[in-house]
Amino acid sequence: MENKSVMVMVVVCLALAVGSAAQSANDVKATFNMYNPQNIGWDYNKASVYCATWDASKPLSWRQKYGWTAFCGPAGPRGQASCGKCLRVTNRATGARVTVRIVDQCSNGGLDLDVNVFKQLDTNGQGTAQGHLQVNYQFVNC
Repeated sequence: MENKSVMVMVVVCLALAVGSAAQSANDVKATFNMYNPQNIGWDYNKASVYCATWDASKPLSWRQKYGWTAFCGPAGPRGQASCGKCLRVTNRATGARVTVRIVDQCSNGGLDLDVNVFKQLDTNGQGTAQGHLQVNYQFVNC
């Protein structure tokens, strides 16, 4: 019986480790979008973001707690399942890091950060010069 319990624990730990690994990605392209939520009262409906259907009625304090991003990265939940989730995004070139909330979908295979978030991460100006950043991201609790 003891061996069976140990085996179950090992399987559970492996499943958790695999699930965690699937919730992050490295060397992902991040572009920017002119959401400028501060100019529209952090209103998901005015921004016409995908997640408005589920999250537009959340309190203002929830909607403005983090910068916004569209998500279409290679790892993590898609569609409605990604709405409202948070990512810790790290600029690979500089190590600058910020937490963002997923409010939208994209099609670039990575992230489409609000321009204000992009500027926070682009501490050396290379992202602006290139039109994108190379980032790592990890899903985090928000």
